[in-house]
Amino acid sequence: MTKQKTVYFGAGWFSDVQNKAYKEAIKALEANPTIDLENSYVPLQNQYKNIRVDEHPEYLHDKEWAQATFNGDLIGIRTSDIMLGVYVPKEEDVGLGMELGYAMGQGKYILLVIPDEFYGQAINLMSWGVADNIIKMSELKDFNFNQPRFNFYDGAVY
Repeated sequence: MTKQKTVYFGAGWFSDVQNKAYKEAIKALEANPTIDLENSYVPLQNQYKNIRVDEHPEYLHDKEWAQATFNGDLIGIRTSDIMLGVYVPKEEDVGLGMELGYAMGQGKYILLVIPDEFYGQAINLMSWGVADNIIKMSELKDFNFNQPRFNFYDGAVY
């Protein structure tokens, strides 16, 4: 298999659990031969003027930074082959929800990835509804992005 697809990497990074899932997903994508991670869009690596608000919270009130970063993320979704969302049940990220809806509107294939220890827990109906497939984190490194398929989530929906 060759690296053919790019992803928009939607993932929260606002809690320890989200950060752990974020790092696990990046590591899995690095090992996946069907992903071109170098040319994929990872929002934290594409902040306006390379200013990360987790490192520079003073920019949280900067309208230029906010609008340019938001616009860049929309371009990232439009220009990526696939929307990948790292989803942590009980810690939904409202930003990821918006990204998923926008990606659906753009006709993107949407894959949700849930950390193994949370897989099966109830997830939001709207996130479930936009997802073409929902897999465990442990399946991400072997997921064939060249042959995306539909599948149902094994867990509950609320």
